[in-house]
Amino acid sequence: MTRPRIVVVGAGFVGIECLHRLERKLAPRDAELILISPHDYQLYLPLLPHVAAGVLTPQSVAVSLRRRLRRTKIVPGVAIGIDAKAKACIVRRATGEVTVKPYDHLVIAAGSTTRTFDIPGLTDHALGVKTLAQAAYIRDHVIAQLDLAAATTDQEERAARLQFVVVGGGYAGVETAACLQRLTTNALKRYPRLDPTLVRWHLVDVAPRLLPELGERLGVKAMAMLRERGIEFSLGTSVAAVEETSVKLTDGRTLPSRTLIWTAGVAASPLVTTIGAETQRGRITATNQLTVPGFDGLYAAGDVAAVPDDAKGGDAICPPTAQHAQRQGKVLADNIMANLRGTPLRPYHHKDLGLVVDLGGADAVSKPLGIELHGLPAQVVARGYHVMALPTFTARTRVLVNWGLNAVAGDDFVRTDFQDSARPKTLQEFERTKAYLSPEEVREHSAMLNTRS
Repeated sequence: MTRPRIVVVGAGFVGIECLHRLERKLAPRDAELILISPHDYQLYLPLLPHVAAGVLTPQSVAVSLRRRLRRTKIVPGVAIGIDAKAKACIVRRATGEVTVKPYDHLVIAAGSTTRTFDIPGLTDHALGVKTLAQAAYIRDHVIAQLDLAAATTDQEERAARLQFVVVGGGYAGVETAACLQRLTTNALKRYPRLDPTLVRWHLVDVAPRLLPELGERLGVKAMAMLRERGIEFSLGTSVAAVEETSVKLTDGRTLPSRTLIWTAGVAASPLVTTIGAETQRGRITATNQLTVPGFDGLYAAGDVAAVPDDAKGGDAICPPTAQHAQRQGKVLADNIMANLRGTPLRPYHHKDLGLVVDLGGADAVSKPLGIELHGLPAQVVARGYHVMALPTFTARTRVLVNWGLNAVAGDDFVRTDFQDSARPKTLQEFERTKAYLSPEEVREHSAMLNTRS
């Protein structure tokens, strides 16, 4: 008898928690487990701003898949299309070869990409903070601006290189601006030729207030902390156009700048458009049992899925946060096993524990279990939460050691040049958003290729 094949797309919280649980609950003879991922690590996304600022090393937030998964077959590649009727997943391997993986049960946990808009120059010049490579690139880029500003005699060029613009007033944008502002402030001690008053950080968001997820009081408190550190704010406005040397805002102002970091929300992986399933706000419509209606053996969870938030009720859907993804992964594993055994599936239910926002140093705002905190108590909660959320003891140890070392010894502000090239990668190239097939191309591949390869 052929073992059922369980294929998981994506090595984020959903995919790894699901497979980790399946490995523990199912014997090898019960099912074949396959993971499709372009990377051999699980990324702890919430700490990417710390990597960009050099507080943490990239390895600290990249947990080896083979440390957590012992008998899952890992396929290095990107799922670029799904033919749900034929039960086939189209994969472009790391070698460039396109192949088809048949499945009996498929978990779509491909995560999200940076949401962009039709703004002139945005995709050509903006930097994102969604991947490990992007975080490493931003660090190199920001330090390079300090180096080039110190070397130039052109005052206009110097001012442009020392003005940094971050778009997005959610926790990703706020943490990125806060951590990188501390990086440049600390680095200025090593650049005696630079006037500290020329270094400017500007946070832009179309919303009327900062951090709406945490409520008005904490948003105001976070803004006050960051304003005291010199960060400027433009709320209720957005970006009209981006050029290599300037950012034009919708209120008519033009900011001379060589750095635009775009964190204005996320969108579900483009893999969603290849399936033909019903969507909600761009995410696959899923039941509270994490199944996709109308498709046998198809499941979706995490950032890519619109999962009903039973804890809030009504038409609310779960927000794209790590705490929901971790817990959905475990429920997914249980429901796949229930399907294999012919027992009832259980609904996903989790009351949000709140958000934490690390602003660097002793600055933070947090709202655990509805309790509003700011300053050092909030920072203790924020970092404690991150340490506990990291999936392995090794990762926790690395992060704690890195934080301690940075606090005691500081940073040397070295550019690695790992991302150095004649032409910098665009945001879309970093996130592979153009790699996906059309529904017609998916059907052609599933029909032409050997579905048992």
